[in-house]
Amino acid sequence: MSEPLTPDLPEDEALAAEHALGVLTAAERAAAELRMARDPAFAAHVDAWRERLAPMLAALPSVSAPVGLWPRIERALPANDNAGASVKLWRGLAMGGISVAAASLVAVIVLAVRPPQVVTPPQPDFAQLLNARLDTSGGQHLFVAAYDPVRKKLIVTSLVTPGADPAHVHELWLIPADGKARSLGLIEPGTSKTLPVPAGLSALAKEGASIAVSVEPPGGSKADGPSGPVAAIGKLARI
Repeated sequence: MSEPLTPDLPEDEALAAEHALGVLTAAERAAAELRMARDPAFAAHVDAWRERLAPMLAALPSVSAPVGLWPRIERALPANDNAGASVKLWRGLAMGGISVAAASLVAVIVLAVRPPQVVTPPQPDFAQLLNARLDTSGGQHLFVAAYDPVRKKLIVTSLVTPGADPAHVHELWLIPADGKARSLGLIEPGTSKTLPVPAGLSALAKEGASIAVSVEPPGGSKADGPSGPVAAIGKLARI
């Protein structure tokens, strides 16, 4: 059988997809963002991939913040230190017999000169994501995968040109430390997909486990593992 996976996507397109998915290293991301500022065409590629990935990210359920997180943040804000000082000031003014009007004037002055306090809501912890670049044996980069162990979701982006091999499908596999492949479903060429990882497999999706893609007949493998050639494979790792 002829080689079914020869992506026609340029290197710029693949880099834009990796940037939009958030799987670049810190140095690679900095270089990509510098290029976006200088190269409008590359920036347009990144925006296009972000738009393509938006439905996938919207499908991920939200995760509630740990109990007591916001009170700890509020106590750590400088504004609360100022608030405590203001309470002491008011009490001192009252004890000293200062008039209510004078105290109000002092409060207005304090509020006027106090710099605004900006409170940023908690952001998703992307550091916990496990990422994998799936390459062929010849080093061709065909897929990008990211696993969220909290939501137990695998996000996969195919960089394969749609229609390259209409007679076959691409099946995703999780290969943990025991070496046995577990099917995670199918992915269409040139698309992004969010796949729920079953509870029985989520414990196996750890750093060092492999994600692979095999070329299968329509409907996927009927065997207990890949029945066709493994086209691309990569290991889950932290950025």
